[in-house]
Amino acid sequence: MSQAAAPTPATARRLLIPKAPVLVMGGHSLYCLTLDGELKRLSDDEARATVSQHIPIACNAPAIAQRLKVERFAAYDLLELYAFIHPGRFCVPTPKGLARALNLLEPASPEDQCLSLRDTIRHLLADLTLPGREEKSDPAALAAMMGLTDSANDENLGWPWAPVILAALGRDVNKPSRGEMKAAMRIWDKLPEWAIHAPEPAPGHFGVEESEALDRLSRLLERQKKEDREEQRNYAATLAKAFSPCDHEEQTHVVLAEAGTGTGKTLGYLSPATVWAEKNGGAVWVSTFTRNLQRQVDAELDKLYDDPVAKSRKVVVRKGRENYLCLLNLEDVAQGHGILTNGLNATALGLMIRWAAVTDDGDLAGKDFPGWLMSVLGWNRVNGFADRRGECIYSACPHFNKCFVEKSIRKAKRADIVIANHALVMHQVAGVGPDDVLPGRYIFDEGHHLFEAADSAFDAQLNGHWTADLRRWLLGSETGQKSRARGVKRRLDDIIAGDEEAIKQVEHLLEAARVLPGPQWRQRLAEGNPKGVLEQFLLLCRQQVYARNKEHGGFYSLETETRPPIPGLLEAGTALGLRLKDLQKPMLALIKILQQKLEDEAETLDSAMRERIHFVRNSLYRRAQYEVGAWIEMLASLKNEKTEGVVDWLEVTRADGKDEDIGFYRYYVDPVRIFAETLKPHAQGVVITSATLRDVSEEDAEGWKSPASRTGLKFLSEEPKLFNVASPFNYPQQTRVIIVGDVRKDNPGEVAAAFRELFLAAGGGALGIFTAVQRLRSVHEKLVHPLEEKGIHLYGQHVDPLDTGTLIDIFREEENACLLGTDATRDGIDVPGRSLRLVVYDRVPWPRPTLLHKARREHFGKGTDDMLTRFKLKQAYGRLIRRADDKGVFVMLDGALPTRLLTAFPQGVEVQRIGLAEAIGITKSFLKE
Repeated sequence: MSQAAAPTPATARRLLIPKAPVLVMGGHSLYCLTLDGELKRLSDDEARATVSQHIPIACNAPAIAQRLKVERFAAYDLLELYAFIHPGRFCVPTPKGLARALNLLEPASPEDQCLSLRDTIRHLLADLTLPGREEKSDPAALAAMMGLTDSANDENLGWPWAPVILAALGRDVNKPSRGEMKAAMRIWDKLPEWAIHAPEPAPGHFGVEESEALDRLSRLLERQKKEDREEQRNYAATLAKAFSPCDHEEQTHVVLAEAGTGTGKTLGYLSPATVWAEKNGGAVWVSTFTRNLQRQVDAELDKLYDDPVAKSRKVVVRKGRENYLCLLNLEDVAQGHGILTNGLNATALGLMIRWAAVTDDGDLAGKDFPGWLMSVLGWNRVNGFADRRGECIYSACPHFNKCFVEKSIRKAKRADIVIANHALVMHQVAGVGPDDVLPGRYIFDEGHHLFEAADSAFDAQLNGHWTADLRRWLLGSETGQKSRARGVKRRLDDIIAGDEEAIKQVEHLLEAARVLPGPQWRQRLAEGNPKGVLEQFLLLCRQQVYARNKEHGGFYSLETETRPPIPGLLEAGTALGLRLKDLQKPMLALIKILQQKLEDEAETLDSAMRERIHFVRNSLYRRAQYEVGAWIEMLASLKNEKTEGVVDWLEVTRADGKDEDIGFYRYYVDPVRIFAETLKPHAQGVVITSATLRDVSEEDAEGWKSPASRTGLKFLSEEPKLFNVASPFNYPQQTRVIIVGDVRKDNPGEVAAAFRELFLAAGGGALGIFTAVQRLRSVHEKLVHPLEEKGIHLYGQHVDPLDTGTLIDIFREEENACLLGTDATRDGIDVPGRSLRLVVYDRVPWPRPTLLHKARREHFGKGTDDMLTRFKLKQAYGRLIRRADDKGVFVMLDGALPTRLLTAFPQGVEVQRIGLAEAIGITKSFLKE
């Protein structure tokens, strides 16, 4: 570790902060504290002039640039300075959030915010120069690297904060040397290696008694100074049954449990899970749908372990490989590609190195990586530090023994609790081979999302994106520029050296891979100039989609059935199928060769090489079987009337009204059946739980029919345990539900006016949920100024350049803010207190009438539409009450909401069908009581 010397905190506070105007964004308005100390509210043109003539002090400059509709501009961005001085620490990305993180007085007015940003600079520099402060990376050398300028590029002036930081540290702006900078960038040299352990023995089979689960629950509650609740105790005791030993080979213990909001679900299931893990020396996998719940489960386990080091051994958070920092990618960027010609690259590199030095797990979506850093540095830059294309070279990587992904995988094998997500678990289940071993105990929280998670894992997509991605994985980069895309030849060269048959198969594979779309495939398809049989097939797919959708100039994606095919489509599909078989053949041959190598050279292969061969073999197998194999099967089925159990269609995928991709798609009608049947041979105990599992209706008074079909229950167990416990909250007293019948939902002006008046009646603290992004943006544009005039800030998903999690963090912190969003803001967010006291839905959230939905409605029954809609209403309503003292109003701006859907709301809650004016009055009076 290095220790920052130089100025004392007092000296740092006396350092001159940059002589620059301060620019803050109050809601949608922009304010400037000029160099003369005058506070001005700027017009857009004045603000554009300010950022073009000065390097302003700001908080989240990219958001200001988007607000002004200008390119990113150079700025003294406080978020960048905070991320540099306090890497791995969270703050809400606002002037108030920065002040709170530094324990400063929180600013209220725009003038206070401007002054606060100046004060924040002084305190951050004081923190940097604090005597005895330990650094895991060299701040001076990295700041100097980030501040490098390029005399040949007038636009690259270097990181504005660099000279300020160097001055604070007492270093000359022309020092440190280039050698010091290079050494500081090699942060991977300072990271610890993960430990190698002998394989873990299989876990035991001792069950969990109800008394053991309840004792553990009492211990956890005592540590939180919370009282035992009967509902929570019953829940924990019932879930213990899922941890019983199996008595015969076909048995899997399954508990399907609904626990209403406020029951204490997380501690309820962690109690029997941790007891089982300790008794049997095995891991229980807890899977969630959202990252937010992953963090919540991880935080709850803090109560079980006194020692953070012990917890880090017992509890592991697991995500897909694409979520982690790749040290080889970091090294590639650090070697200087584009740094001197692009100051933003150097800034991103410096901040990533500072973070890499302190992170526990390298998780780019984890608790120590602020979500706003993605938008501040640029999504593509940050994602470029991860392995998002399957380019990992495994043990051939010089950083393999320090790899964050491998560290988490190995820790998970020795952990008690593995906190994963549905996507990762589904990926493991979908790709399981005959010799693979999956965990035996699972808890699926947010179980109502299992169906859509399975949908994403067991699908097949023959489109431009996936086929071009496979070509890149096989051939490597074809642009002539240095790239991480090494291709299969470089991955296999040293493994198959001297094996003539293997070398020949690689050559065949590389030749066959050229059937896949190469660089600029989108442009060629847009111009109607396809290259090769696959691009020709995609062009014909688009022709058929357009022919069956005459009005194809809209905003949303287009689709059509595969039959009847247009002339030439079947012939193109047949030709493509033959070429894909030519591609699959050498892949299967190489898989066989690699497997034989593992068997023939078992005595001489070292562990690292064996693991690497396994990895390459499995990567080839997954692509040969589940990608190329699925495409071949799909193309062959074009000649048939229908393939049982699946839905096929052609689609033109659009983004913001522009064609983004073209493809042939196949989804299972019932994907959870495939998931359950694949998991069952491995699973001994499964808990599926959620606050919203059951769907009570006139046809199903108990409400268990829907969760049984949406979770694959009958394919997991013949004798599942069904359990539900109601929420302890008094919903009839704490909430109001209103259906407004006199707002025309197809009139944008009326809808926007209704949102405006309801938000004002609540005084903020409102969440607006939309069923379409275009309507959200339209309403946002109409609301932002009227609300701001009343001192209410409005934020918008798909409008503000921040990830959804960060927007929710801001919304949670600002008690009177409003937020507009879509599905991601409806599901799984936790905003207790007055920050969320009103939910307004723009219209009934019926499922989109796609071809896939049509097939599922035929399969599951005509009540499918109602069931899916009730779940959306239930989830949205459930955002309102998170604590016993919360109050909230739910408003539906669509009078066409059928009465049969009102069972989505808790029993006893009165639903009022009234006009807008009365709804405004009730909202205002109820929330002010």
